[in-house]
Amino acid sequence: MKSIKEERNLNGKRILLRLDLNVPLENGKIIDATRIDKILPTLKFLISQNTKIIILSHVGRPKGKIINELSLKPICEDLKNKLNQNVKLIKKNINEINNEDFFDNIDEKIIMLENIRFYYEEEKNDPEFARHLSHLADIYVNDAFSCSHRAHSSIHAVTNFLPSYSGLQFDTEVNALKKITSEIKKPITCIIGGSKVSTKINIIKNLIPKFDNIIIVGGMANNIIKYMGNNIGKSLQEDSSDSIIQEIFSLSETRNCKIIYPQDVIVGKNLYGTPQIKELNEVLSDEMILDIGPKTISVINNIIDESNTILWNGPAGYFENPNFANGSIEIAKKIIENNKSSKIYSVAGGGDTVSLLNSLNSINDFNFVSTAGGAFLEYLEGKELPGIKALN
Repeated sequence: MKSIKEERNLNGKRILLRLDLNVPLENGKIIDATRIDKILPTLKFLISQNTKIIILSHVGRPKGKIINELSLKPICEDLKNKLNQNVKLIKKNINEINNEDFFDNIDEKIIMLENIRFYYEEEKNDPEFARHLSHLADIYVNDAFSCSHRAHSSIHAVTNFLPSYSGLQFDTEVNALKKITSEIKKPITCIIGGSKVSTKINIIKNLIPKFDNIIIVGGMANNIIKYMGNNIGKSLQEDSSDSIIQEIFSLSETRNCKIIYPQDVIVGKNLYGTPQIKELNEVLSDEMILDIGPKTISVINNIIDESNTILWNGPAGYFENPNFANGSIEIAKKIIENNKSSKIYSVAGGGDTVSLLNSLNSINDFNFVSTAGGAFLEYLEGKELPGIKALN
């Protein structure tokens, strides 16, 4: 996989740049611009190389239909302000743009084509659609790692028709994930949460042979607490998870990886109830486990202190309610403390984890925070991502 940084002859070249600008919108306003901010270095690099840039991106899931609420217009305006450059949004049907010298009639350095998922050919990985896109440019750059688990035209098929490179953000993402999966500095610990253990079983199985500790928190941990013979009351749980938990513990024993789960918990009568610290054998039938307790926080903090590398995916509790956010906040604080003293290399990812770190204004206090979602998780599962395969 070649990075665009390695290409020495970019002056005057037309760059077809695939970005992930799929940010949350509300009434045409951007709610969270994290994904936009992360790709600015690539755009600034290409501008500095005197290239002409054609941006491809999407918002939402329009399924091949034009939906005005999913226009890239607000993102186009945001980029204008952040780059201090004009960014022209082209709404013309891509299939009707046949001029290979596209920029001859448009006096701009950066243009953005309207939502690529307005075209049904995109998600079908249509080769003719990809060939048509390729006629607009000299070079293709993928800086949308978070879309690279999809074999779509602007991610996969287009690489058959143009010299293809990874972007700066793409490189950063892959390098960070390599450091926690193949270029590991041990001891290495994974803190993993989420509601269902079945959705994370393949990640856990892939990481057990490589990791020293896997700490299971959140709704997933409820299943383990119940498996160990404890009452979990009205807590979030997954049916028929015993065989999965058995498999995790069995594999961890053979691969010398410790599985850590809560020793005490914070419960409430409902999501907005009064928090109470409980031992695992004290949870009542009308209570819900909504966070980890102080003993568990202490255990996790000690493990973080003993680790050189940390992967965090999934908060420790129902952090949306401050009454049940303490476990997640304390984990974040301990990782940040060790990060600032250069004791660990830290990677965090997953929508809820990113939301939590955003709420704490701590995104920049980790070595890397991934906004990639599905691509991040599939990489951790050990799957080959179509976007990476295409660039290779």
